Amino acid sequence: MENKNINEIYSLAMNEIQQSEDTNKLQELKIKFLAKKSVLSSLMSELANLPPEERKEFGKNLNDVRNRISEELAKKEAELRKNELDKKLKSETIDITLPSRKVELGGQNPFYVVKDEITDIFLNMGFEVADGPEVETDLFNFELLNIPKDHPARDMQDTFYISDNVLLRTHTSPVQAHVMQEANGKPIRIICPGKTYRRDDDDATHSHQFAQIEGLVIDKNINIGHLKATLELFAKKMFGEKREIRLRPSYFPFTEPSVEVDITCANCGGKGCSMCKGTGYIEILGGGMVHPNVLKMNGYDPDEYSGFAFGIGIERVAILRFGIDDIRRFYQNDVRFLHQYRRKA
Repeated sequence: MENKNINEIYSLAMNEIQQSEDTNKLQELKIKFLAKKSVLSSLMSELANLPPEERKEFGKNLNDVRNRISEELAKKEAELRKNELDKKLKSETIDITLPSRKVELGGQNPFYVVKDEITDIFLNMGFEVADGPEVETDLFNFELLNIPKDHPARDMQDTFYISDNVLLRTHTSPVQAHVMQEANGKPIRIICPGKTYRRDDDDATHSHQFAQIEGLVIDKNINIGHLKATLELFAKKMFGEKREIRLRPSYFPFTEPSVEVDITCANCGGKGCSMCKGTGYIEILGGGMVHPNVLKMNGYDPDEYSGFAFGIGIERVAILRFGIDDIRRFYQNDVRFLHQYRRKA
């Protein structure tokens, strides 16, 4: 091939370019005729063997052929790419005269309906929303909340550890500790929605993953009456004006005194039935006055400031609100579940 004249190479290149049917073939021809080791480049070695008076003309012809081949390759490539695009557009053409497919509207998961409603209720009371990490340190998840190492309250919450000092949070209370640390002793009124994790056997009423909305108020002269009034208003807004609450003594390491909060049974109106086991009430959340140790560890003087805190299980409220029989249904990705509660939601 190297001994053929330039015109023969040009004719050969033009012929092969015109016969090319795809861009991959053009790339091969570009290497064959224009690369460093191409047939045209090999002719450059003949320049040294030519008389000086012929070198200039030979070199000029060689460059002209190279440029014309390059232009033809570019032209052919543009043509092939246009053909490929036209073919693709033709294959993807939509016949707008065909009847459309039925678009089926979905429904919002009752979990998120309840989460949004609870959040709105407390926002209207003047609370702010605070957020925090789901992966927490032992310090914020336990110690700053008056749960030191070897405390009995850790037994049910020593759970998904990433290292000796890092774990998936077991409640959203660490967010409260973060906010208190950053507030530098100023008043606080926040709610903390989010996922929590505990080692638990999944069944109709338990899940290793669940969600809470916790609340915290810290200021001067806060008492348990403020807690009760706040939760009464929440219950009426969430479940209806006829619902009443009661507070029962309980124990939480981060509050003192601590209370369990019950709401009158929707099925019997507080008279007693099988749903409420004859008591007329159903437990919905826990709360209490912020423990002085928690205030002190997080930068507040317990002689000057006081506060209350509460924790609401989002799934539990949704179960009571919509009559859902199994907590696992919130997480099973079954559209039939969403359709069932679409109108109620």
